[in-house]
Formats: sequence, C-alpha cells, structure tokens
Amino acid sequence: MINTKNNFIDSIGNTPLIKLRAASEITGCNIYGKAEYLNPGGSVKDRAALALVKDAQEKKLISEGGIIVEGTAGNTGIGLCLLGNSLGYKTIIVMNDNQTQEKKDALRNIGAELRLVAPKPYKDEGNYVKVAQRLAEELKNTNNKGVVWANQFDNIANAKGHYQTTGPEIWEQTEGKVDGFVCSSGTGGTISGVSNALKEKNKDIKIYLSDPKGSALYNYIKNGELKSEGNSITEGIGSSRVTKNFQNAKIDDAFSIDDNEALPILYDLIQNEGLSLGTSCGINIAGAIRLGKELGPGKTIVTILCDKSDKYNSKMFNKSFLKEKNLPVPSWI
Repeated sequence: MINTKNNFIDSIGNTPLIKLRAASEITGCNIYGKAEYLNPGGSVKDRAALALVKDAQEKKLISEGGIIVEGTAGNTGIGLCLLGNSLGYKTIIVMNDNQTQEKKDALRNIGAELRLVAPKPYKDEGNYVKVAQRLAEELKNTNNKGVVWANQFDNIANAKGHYQTTGPEIWEQTEGKVDGFVCSSGTGGTISGVSNALKEKNKDIKIYLSDPKGSALYNYIKNGELKSEGNSITEGIGSSRVTKNFQNAKIDDAFSIDDNEALPILYDLIQNEGLSLGTSCGINIAGAIRLGKELGPGKTIVTILCDKSDKYNSKMFNKSFLKEKNLPVPSWI
C-alpha cells in the first residue's frame, strides 16, 4: 500500500507547496503557497487543533468521553470537532455571531455544540474567548473524563505544533532555498512556529507579517504600539492584542493590506489558476507579492493558503454585500 494514512490524525500536515503563477510573474520571484486547505478538516487550523489536543493528552487532562471547549472564528473549531470525533471527545464551540453562516453550518453539521455570542473586545468579559474559558471551568465538575479549554491564542502548544511540522516542511520542500516567509496572524501560532523553525536554519530568512486593516499588529511591529485603523471582511486573522503565541514570533517587518488589494488576487486565482481560496489567503498572497518586490527577482517566498473560498461564499461572491462595502466584485457575478 502506497501513500495511505491510518486515520484522521495521520492525514494532517505534509501539504504541498503550489507555485502561484501570477504572483511569481509580477515579482520575478518564485512565490509558493503552502496548501493548508488540503488538511482533512479543510484548513491550516487542523495543525493547531492537533497540537492543542496532543498537549491536553500529554498532560492527562482528557480521556475518551471528555469535552473540548474553545472560542474560535470557525476553522479551529472544525479541526477540534473532527479530531474530537475521531478520539471520542465532545466539542463545544463558542463563536461570534457575525461569522459566516457557512462556518456555523459546517460546525453544526459535524456535531459540534455551537454557542453564539455577540462580538465584544477582548477586555470585555463577554468576549468569545473569555466565555469559552468560563464555560470550560463551569463544566469541569460535570465530567470525570476531563474538560479542556483548548486556549489556542495563549497555549503555546499551538506555535510548537507549527515549529515541529509546518516550518520544517517548508525548509525541506524548498531544499533550504527559502528567502522569505510571509503570513497573517490570528492566534500567532503559524507565524511564531514557522519563523522560529526557519530562523534556526538560516537567520537571514526574512519573516514578514501580512496584516489586514482593522488589526493592531501591523502598528505593533512597526511602532511598538497596539493601534488599528480601517476594517476588513476577513475572518480569523488580525488581533487587538499580543497573544502568548505571537509574543515569541521572530518577525522582521510587516505589511498592512487592504481588502481592495487582496480580493482581486483571489478572484484572479479562481479565473486563471483554478485556485479558489478563502479571504485570509488574499491578505497572505498580497504580502508575498509585496515582499517579492522588496527582496527583488529570483528569490523564493512562501506563504500560507489557509482555507478555501466555500466558507465565505456569502461575502466573497455576494454582489450587494461587496458593493455596500465598496469592494471589488468578481467579473462573472
């Protein structure tokens, strides 16, 4: 038997690098996207989910019949639920009610118990992350198999998972010839784990944050101050605070990317390269193009293709929604 996997867990990771033709031609660089949407749960967050669950298992915090509780914009919840299903855990997800209906449906359809809350800033006790933490504490006395709050933002097992897998995979796939890595940050797990893994191999590899409007991280990297401006239709990326995962990232510089720059890239990829990718991928690829222009021709740059567009149909392909936000509309709609 060739290229077979024993289970869901074994099929997480080892995703291919796909050369992005237009991005490479514009810059004269070799720009690759790591196809994380090919993970079994459909996103890069399968890696975080696995790392967080492994951490809980190693600490003997959960056994079969236990409960995983998490606050998420969707993808981590999907990964945790599918992983939980395969291991005999129940999953309860707390999510802001302004996330796409597609993500809410996806979670319910795979058996997650979904608790929707109104969006609140992190300092507010009603913030979805804090609601999840409290819920896990409340449920601890009700289940002797363990109740775990996954805590993807501040549990550094998340970054460790990327340090052990995503970073080394990129190094091996490029045969050590990677010059730059760029991606956005939600929890900080991907950029932290990958940056540390790559900088260990070669300290000269440039690591850039690609930050959507409305996030405070660009200004934090540039000026040391958490300050945001504008807004974005992207989900699951950007932050108003420095998480414990992000704290440890080795970032050289940052780009602030507007949706007007990111969306046309995504629509062009669908039409001309057959890649139908989610909104955060537009932010990432726009950053990769900018980094390519900065580093100059002939360089090899890698970014993350987090998920597919099907989770964002109601935004990306909704003419009235896009026009209302003064955003570009795909030519075929």
